[in-house]
Amino acid sequence: MTKADTAQPMPPLWRQLTWWILAFPLVMIIAMAIQSVYLLNWVHVLSGVLWTGADLFMGFIIGPVLRALDLRTRTTVIAYLVPRTLLYFPIVALTAGTAGWTLATWLGFMDPDSPMYSWSLVSLGLVLIMTVIGLALLLPNNLRIWMELRRPSPDRERISRINRVNIWLAGAQGVMQVLMILIMAHFAF
Repeated sequence: MTKADTAQPMPPLWRQLTWWILAFPLVMIIAMAIQSVYLLNWVHVLSGVLWTGADLFMGFIIGPVLRALDLRTRTTVIAYLVPRTLLYFPIVALTAGTAGWTLATWLGFMDPDSPMYSWSLVSLGLVLIMTVIGLALLLPNNLRIWMELRRPSPDRERISRINRVNIWLAGAQGVMQVLMILIMAHFAF
C-alpha cells in the first residue's frame, strides 16, 4: 500500500456538520408557540425547497458526476459530502414534514369534509415514505460511510457501493419530491 492509499486524518465530525440548519426547527417551534401561520408556512416552504433541491441535486447531478470519476476522486468527494449532509437532510425533512402536517391541521385540510383532505393524505403519505427512506436507509448508510472513512485504510469499494445505493435512494426521493410539488400546487389555488 502506498502513502497515497492511506486516508488523510479527518477533522472531527462536529466541525464538518452544517450547524446552521438547526435554525429551521427552532423557527418552526417558535412559529408553533406563537401560532403564526405565516412563519410556519415560511419555514415549511423554505425547508421543503431545501430538501427538494438537495434531493434532486444529489440524485440527478451528483450521482452521474460521481459515476464518471475514478474511485479515489469519488471517495474524496463522498468524504466531503457525507458529514455535511448528516444533519442537513434529516433536519430539513423533519422540519418540512412536521410544519406541513401542522399547517394542514391548522388550516382544516385534515378535516375529512375539506376538499383538500385527500391531497393532504397523499402528501403526508409521500412525506412519510421519504422520511422513512431518509432516516432508516440514507442516514445509516451515511453513518457507515463516515465510519469507513475514519479507518486508517478505508475500503473505497465499500464506500462507493454504499454511496451508489444512496444516490439511487436520493433519486427516488427526488421523483417523490416532484410529485409533492404537483400536490402542493393544488394547495396554492
